[in-house]
Amino acid sequence: MNFIAWTIIACEIGFWVVILAGLITRYVFNKKRLGLFFLALTPVIDLLLLFVTASDLYNGAVATQIHALAAIYLGVSIAFGKSMIRWADERFLYYVKKQGTKPVKKTGYAHARHSMKGSLQHVLAFIIGGTFLIAMIYLIGDAEKTEALFDMLRLWAIILAVDVVISLSYFIWPRPEKAK
Repeated sequence: MNFIAWTIIACEIGFWVVILAGLITRYVFNKKRLGLFFLALTPVIDLLLLFVTASDLYNGAVATQIHALAAIYLGVSIAFGKSMIRWADERFLYYVKKQGTKPVKKTGYAHARHSMKGSLQHVLAFIIGGTFLIAMIYLIGDAEKTEALFDMLRLWAIILAVDVVISLSYFIWPRPEKAK
């Protein structure tokens, strides 16, 4: 595994570490401002990944699927970051602090709307990450060196289309409630 791959793994681990540190600081130690500081570090991790990836490509590396994955990670982190933090916050409050309401599994049209919201966030992630990919392709300016980036963009577009179709299907065939 190359340096970029390890950096992506470190950034993903770092993302969840600062979220967990923020939640623990916020709810266990009742340090709201310090907890917010930790939660605010998540974009710093994204910038670090962007810097490392751009530096690697600038120094002449041939773009690989790992470089493309860095752009996808950035898009997903930016588009889904706030909702992932909210998701972790709700579960931490309920399961660790024994406060708040139990997160419920959505059914019916509530699930369809929730799924479509996730698909729209995926579209936003695609726009952000795709912009990074296209910028890298353009700035490198060599089709042979950037083939992996373009291939990954195409694959991601297919995955996005499938995601949207699945979300739309929930409006036609809503998720039923489980019998009690």
